[in-house]
Amino acid sequence: MAVDTNSLRGSLSDLRAYDVTSHIGTRFYDSSVQLSKLMRAENADELLKDLATLVAHRGVVFFRDQDIPIDQQLVLAQRLGELSGKPASSKLHRHPISENTSELGAEVSVISSMGGISRAGLQQGRRAANGWHSDITFERVPADYSILKMHTLPEVGGDTLWASGYEAYDRLSPAYKKFLEGLTAVHNADFFVEMSRAMGVPMQDPRGSPENTGSDLTAVHPVIRTHPITGFKTLFVNKTFTKQILELTADESDHVLDYLFRHISENHDLQASPPSIYIISTFHTATNDYCGDRAGNRAVSVGERPYFDPASKSRREVLGITF
Repeated sequence: MAVDTNSLRGSLSDLRAYDVTSHIGTRFYDSSVQLSKLMRAENADELLKDLATLVAHRGVVFFRDQDIPIDQQLVLAQRLGELSGKPASSKLHRHPISENTSELGAEVSVISSMGGISRAGLQQGRRAANGWHSDITFERVPADYSILKMHTLPEVGGDTLWASGYEAYDRLSPAYKKFLEGLTAVHNADFFVEMSRAMGVPMQDPRGSPENTGSDLTAVHPVIRTHPITGFKTLFVNKTFTKQILELTADESDHVLDYLFRHISENHDLQASPPSIYIISTFHTATNDYCGDRAGNRAVSVGERPYFDPASKSRREVLGITF
């Protein structure tokens, strides 16, 4: 059964766009669609709220050749979260080591192979799939929206892959879904603590929420999360930050997490990979197959504490998807 996703675009439906795959990603066709213009429109709040809703449903939305400067990018990230109903205490994230890697300020994360956090924690000789993650899940209150504008790309390689947490959940068997629902997992980013110590500088504190404080970058989140905007169930573990499922023994946890990590990275039909400026709310990873420079600036809106609602439903169940 085909899904009419044009209805998700609301006030944006007059702008030419297409879905990258059946399950994830929407891309606006050309550079005439400028985020900076949407922000200045008379109905800007309506446009941006509908954009936030589209990102929540599609996981990632792509725009071409954008002229938006970094100060407006920061404003846009915060507005998307506010118009989606995030808590008033949630602002823009300050990455633990952002002030040490960015001349643009602590609220800008420099994603760069020349310095910054593009390859933080990367170990050569490891599988490329080790880089899959959702942004800042090591925080008690993680991201709801991230906006990444790439300004430097290698001649070959360096693409970003995206995966749908909704579809990853829907691919699980009913018995496995029931087993995972209600479980919780530890997320941790000790490698940023190590980087901070190696640089000899303190980490940022607080980091976009009064709950994101301290030097222990550890949080506990549900393994299956209910998305606060769509109401859909989504798989909420990732290879980079998720360390252990608390309700299981260490061996059991390792076994289950290994399966779930591969479930995300090896199902290519729930992934997408076009280049652009991205607005993100899902799993992603850069492909470390390049030698040239790769850099961009990221703004991250902090959302709310992840939760699981047993009464919530899956994306396929709500939309009647059978293919």
